Amino acid sequence: MLAWPMSQVQIAAPAKLNLHLAVGGKREDGFHGIRSIFLALDFGDTLTFRSEGGTCGNTELEVRWQLPILSGEGPKPTLETADNLVLKAAAAFRRRTGFASSLSISLEKRIPLGGGLGGGSSDAASTLLALNRLAGAEAGIRPLDRHDLALLGAELGSDVPFFIHCNGETGMAAALVGGRGEKVRPIRLPERFAGLRFVLVNPGFPSNTAGAFALLDESRAADSPTPDLPSELGLTGDLEAALSLEPARWPFRNDFLPALLSGGNGITYGSILSRLKAFGADFVGLSGSGSSCFGVFSDTELSRKAIEELSNGRFYVFETSCLRS
Repeated sequence: MLAWPMSQVQIAAPAKLNLHLAVGGKREDGFHGIRSIFLALDFGDTLTFRSEGGTCGNTELEVRWQLPILSGEGPKPTLETADNLVLKAAAAFRRRTGFASSLSISLEKRIPLGGGLGGGSSDAASTLLALNRLAGAEAGIRPLDRHDLALLGAELGSDVPFFIHCNGETGMAAALVGGRGEKVRPIRLPERFAGLRFVLVNPGFPSNTAGAFALLDESRAADSPTPDLPSELGLTGDLEAALSLEPARWPFRNDFLPALLSGGNGITYGSILSRLKAFGADFVGLSGSGSSCFGVFSDTELSRKAIEELSNGRFYVFETSCLRS
């Protein structure tokens, strides 16, 4: 029996939040254009990859849940399926490079599903980055550069390119994101961001992205023009000035929020945001197309108090900070 070499890579998959999210109209390709400020967070999933060599190309995935199930006694969702973005990313990388070693993947899942925090996209990006290391080390395959990895990631999901660029090795913790998510340009955050605390509150239910876009389209009056979005992603003086303001004066918004507040879960969203504000958050918002809300605190005592008050078993509440660049 042949003894194949085995190597292992462990990699973090950070969550993100959208500090600002403007959504344009539906394009000819069916996607909506966006202009968004993405922040990578010092919180997320962890993936471990074991390459056992060989040429059969088998991939096994085990998910270890590290987050509570808030909806009661129901079973945890099943992620070990062909639709999982980790498995899709591995398959895409194999097709692109010819990497054929058998893989065993362990995913420690902390990012809530359907929470607008980019968990699936971050897991996919981390998979591409990890396999790129393994392929270059074991199989003699020339690793892809980050640009090619981002292009491959864009085929898997709109948020994947951001996570390719922000994952710890690059020093990028924030970006201005455009197109449908594939245009990523780094932002240098003011030093004040290092002292900010982000309290994230997931209401215990997921938000369907396609459904949120449909709700947004319906909420916009037929006779009202859809707001134009800039085609370029240059860092403007206005953006730099806005980021330098105290959080209480930020002009940022999320275009999904008004539509979701008028939807079936609007009371829950409104309650979470108003309570975060009442507990002393300098700024409150919605991440992605939901369902996670967040409050930005400059006072750590107030952020701790908010966590105590909101951690009542109905919500998944945690505190984090920006990923350090």
